[in-house]
Amino acid sequence: MKLRGKVAIVTGGGSGIGAASCYAFAREGAGVAVVNRTLDKAEAVARAIESAGGRALAISADVSLSADVRTMVDRTASELGPPDIVFNNAGVSPAGRITDISEADWDECLNINLKSAFLAARCALPLMIEAGGGLILNTAGTFGIRAAKNKAAYSVAKAGLVNLTRSIALDYARDHVRCNAICPGYVDTPLNEGFPPPERDAFLEQYQPLRGLIGAEDVAAMAVYLASDAAKMITGQVFVLDGGQQAGLYA
Repeated sequence: MKLRGKVAIVTGGGSGIGAASCYAFAREGAGVAVVNRTLDKAEAVARAIESAGGRALAISADVSLSADVRTMVDRTASELGPPDIVFNNAGVSPAGRITDISEADWDECLNINLKSAFLAARCALPLMIEAGGGLILNTAGTFGIRAAKNKAAYSVAKAGLVNLTRSIALDYARDHVRCNAICPGYVDTPLNEGFPPPERDAFLEQYQPLRGLIGAEDVAAMAVYLASDAAKMITGQVFVLDGGQQAGLYA
């Protein structure tokens, strides 16, 4: 087991990439704090992990709130042990140009996609440093590398997350804390359920060179690798998992 004895916190763990990562971490031996704004979703994932013989803790938290993040980290440390892995995966994906999106939606997008990672890192880093090191992993997405039309707030938040990743990596490398980002392309998850299959398939046909859908399990497999000792010298890096979309420009 690649993660035997480790403790992981996964935000947005109730569905999609987060749930797949919780299951993958648990299969590799980690105790997992499943964090979700909706408690029943977190509890369902935690129960499935425990039914398979793993250790899990369900936590309800609004990761944009400092008090909730502090409780999330403290409960994990108390009930599972100090976190070795913090996977900042929770996110929202509003559409709109800056003249279309409301100020409230802009704030929510930046708070959940970017501020939450800052809050989680700030709370978890002292525990990681005291324990001898760890990994902070962020889901940034390809819009963090290149902006897209009609996705202003999301593109800005994810671009900020890419450089937050690099900043943490530089500032805490000598404390044996690594920080990396995963940038998935289109992933078949509930976050994208508003993209009907005909339009989705036409989009992928045009923009994704490799055939097929990227699954949440594909992202989870990369997360496991980055959390394992096989990646012990990898930090400050952005890993693109997009079926080849970023390899070139497509008309």
